[in-house]
Amino acid sequence: ALQCCPVLGSRPASSISRSFSARTPAVSRTGEARRRRLQQCRSQSAEGRSPGSSPPQLERLFSNVNKATMKHEPGSITGSVFLVAGTTVGAGILAIPAVTQEAGFLASAVTCVFCWTYMVVTGLLVAEVNVNTMCELGSGSVSLVSMAKRTLGTAGVRTVCFSYLFIHYALLVAYVARSSEILTNSLGIPLLESATLFSLAFGGLCYFGSQRVIGAVNGFLVFSIIASFTVLVVVASGNIQWSSLLETNFAAAPQSIPIIALSFVYQNVVPVLCTNLEGDLSKVRKAIVLGTAIPLALFLVWDAVILGTIPGFAESGTITDPLQQLRSSNGTVGPIVEAFSFLAIGTSYIGFVLGLTDFIADLLKLPSGQNKPLTYLVTLFPPLVLSLLDPEIFFKALDFAGTYGVLVLFGVFPAAMSWSERYSNDLEAPISPIVPGGKLTLSFVMGGALLVIFSEVFKDIMCSYKD
Repeated sequence: ALQCCPVLGSRPASSISRSFSARTPAVSRTGEARRRRLQQCRSQSAEGRSPGSSPPQLERLFSNVNKATMKHEPGSITGSVFLVAGTTVGAGILAIPAVTQEAGFLASAVTCVFCWTYMVVTGLLVAEVNVNTMCELGSGSVSLVSMAKRTLGTAGVRTVCFSYLFIHYALLVAYVARSSEILTNSLGIPLLESATLFSLAFGGLCYFGSQRVIGAVNGFLVFSIIASFTVLVVVASGNIQWSSLLETNFAAAPQSIPIIALSFVYQNVVPVLCTNLEGDLSKVRKAIVLGTAIPLALFLVWDAVILGTIPGFAESGTITDPLQQLRSSNGTVGPIVEAFSFLAIGTSYIGFVLGLTDFIADLLKLPSGQNKPLTYLVTLFPPLVLSLLDPEIFFKALDFAGTYGVLVLFGVFPAAMSWSERYSNDLEAPISPIVPGGKLTLSFVMGGALLVIFSEVFKDIMCSYKD
């Protein structure tokens, strides 16, 4: 199961260990040396197999070892599922009913399932490229920067860096702005104090907490989200007009794709998953599918409750806060709405902070696996300042990030990196593909994202021309 680990060194795979808090930096090698090691790896893994059989799927590439106790700490699938679910269930769920009101519930449900499938595929592509990059670089942790540099070159790195930073900072600004508003309303403290308290509490958890502590906190928050969501649905569903859920306008469904795609963003933590789960792609695949299935169910139920409960919501014609609409129409659900909103944003904030700090550490060439104050300062401080400068930035940040950022970084680029890795003569991929379909699947992923992006650009241009 560990035969591919000679790419990490000349030692047997069983002797290779890594501390989660102190990972070994990538070992520099020439391209020719890397190819020889990968060929050696493939030849070793081919031993004992019948001719024509497919390459075996590796169980893991390395072992996570606690530096203090020297004990093996394999990543938890349950904790990884909660990390994916917590990252996905964020601000997007608050906006889904607002952008699907014109399409109706049935059309929006079909769109949600389609976007979920699409985003699962792109997440698996990211995992596939990530593990192959770990094999080639000999590192237990690599980010999108290293993946893009290996597969797409300098131009790809620059585009990925810009898109990644733009999306993460935009969404972190939205999260801090909304959470500080909730804390101010609940505790009666100024926005400055509430925004600082939120950033320090959840940012401190990411900085000081081990993967087990963060996983446990994420699990508690996800269960709390489900509990508050259940209560909220039970209270609000008494006024559902079931006939309104049958109204359908499929022609209006495409305009909701950017926000729905934004709601399913979790790919930023896939490199973290691959490291925590020791490069075991079977575990990573399970964590991605199960971790995104939970938000899918929540999104569908939430959309049905809002579209079937709020009177006249479908005819409003403007994007408003659906939670505010629900609060104004049913005064008994106010505290539940605030708790659900805060928990949903908090779990997503943790995932985005973890992903962005790893990305910045890799971008600044800092030692991987070690929490550096600089990376957390650069991650937490700008969103805090921007959210205070414009407290009403929540919906603006969501709309802009979903339309022009998510589909580029987590739609086009995963397929482009996988295409380069699979079909380039200059790269080797020791891990067999986990996304089937070959060039047809990759073309569909890239083409679908580009179609939505260009259609949104054209719509914005036409709206500006009319104005």
